[in-house]
Amino acid sequence: MKKTLLFLLSLILVACGTTIGQGQIQQPRNDRYLVVVSMDGFRWDYNLMYETPFLDSLAHAGVDARMRPSYPSKTFPNHYTLATGLVPDHHGIIANNFTERKTGRRFSLSNPETKFDGAFYGGEPIWITAQKNGINAGIIYWPGSEVEIQGIRPYVYHKYDENLMPFDQRIAEVKRLLTLPEAVRPHLVMVYFSEPDATGHDKGPYSPQTRKAVKTMDKMMRELYGVLQALPFFEQIDFIVTSDHGMTRTSPERLIRLSDYVKPEWIHHVDYSVPSWLDANKIEANGIVLDYTDSIVDALKDVPHLRAWRRSEVPAYLQFGTNENIGDVILNTDLGWVVGETYEETTGTHGFDPFFPDMHVNFRAIGPDFKSGYVKEEIFQNVCLYPLLCHLLGITPAPMDGNLEDIKDILK
Repeated sequence: MKKTLLFLLSLILVACGTTIGQGQIQQPRNDRYLVVVSMDGFRWDYNLMYETPFLDSLAHAGVDARMRPSYPSKTFPNHYTLATGLVPDHHGIIANNFTERKTGRRFSLSNPETKFDGAFYGGEPIWITAQKNGINAGIIYWPGSEVEIQGIRPYVYHKYDENLMPFDQRIAEVKRLLTLPEAVRPHLVMVYFSEPDATGHDKGPYSPQTRKAVKTMDKMMRELYGVLQALPFFEQIDFIVTSDHGMTRTSPERLIRLSDYVKPEWIHHVDYSVPSWLDANKIEANGIVLDYTDSIVDALKDVPHLRAWRRSEVPAYLQFGTNENIGDVILNTDLGWVVGETYEETTGTHGFDPFFPDMHVNFRAIGPDFKSGYVKEEIFQNVCLYPLLCHLLGITPAPMDGNLEDIKDILK
């Protein structure tokens, strides 16, 4: 009799959206719409450096917070982290370009064969979680959204190619998505803008050109919010504006030439980026494998502004080093310093330790689920965005590294 009662109770709890031992099961919220915007490379203090009246007003009326990217603080890895709640080391997009060790295939944003191969994309992005729960997603150029993952794509997605929609057309596309018939209308809309990152790379974060790009993006956000305000269900829309990483200044004087310290015969391959990493030569003779990893690390141990780590020895706080596609040796530089043989003609870059403030980004949020005039004092990691989006949509998240509790204070 007791077992029968427990069984009946479990059926009632499941029907009510609860499972024994797991807590609350979320139910999709059909009364909410969620619009998420990423402005690539929008450093956390651009609003202090330059005029951003709309974003300032958004911070005043809604939530004003500061977010820390994951390592490495690069575009594709962090946008996919924002979407999955997994650090790059765990979701597999460890850099914009890398080599898959098992196959030798080169993942590259310029190689459609690998860029669109879902096998590279671990975890479950929010648009897939939404679609699985019957919530249509409309995604405009968010990195990873054009890839078939787990056999699923967003209800609406756009291919990132040479025929890109200008920024004003992306805003028009948001309007089109949110005015589709209610039966098919996306309740999750995400849109990506490539500025001010492009200008920050080309001219540096402190240039007049970057100032203009920041002001332009502030104007774009005002126009987008105006589109939302004109909708009959505006009061049901949660609106988030954030970014993937910051930006810092570089210079030819802060170049570390690898060839000044390491013999070329020690190196099998180098990925020059921030961070750079390399694979050591491993030579087999008479059944003995000569591995130059230790030689490389020893040669670089006293180089100013550089730390050379074996993949297994990356500091734990960076949450990086378990993925097999990461190089044998990671070259982590001080802020603004880069590894290479020649200096690229750029004045700004990113990819550095995410605990450097220059890598941090703004987080703005407003809507029925967010507090008004709330300033979050603690900097939070970007893996928290995915569980937040799941909470707002009323869906149960997939396995992740993020923790809703770290950001729950911004909610009403």
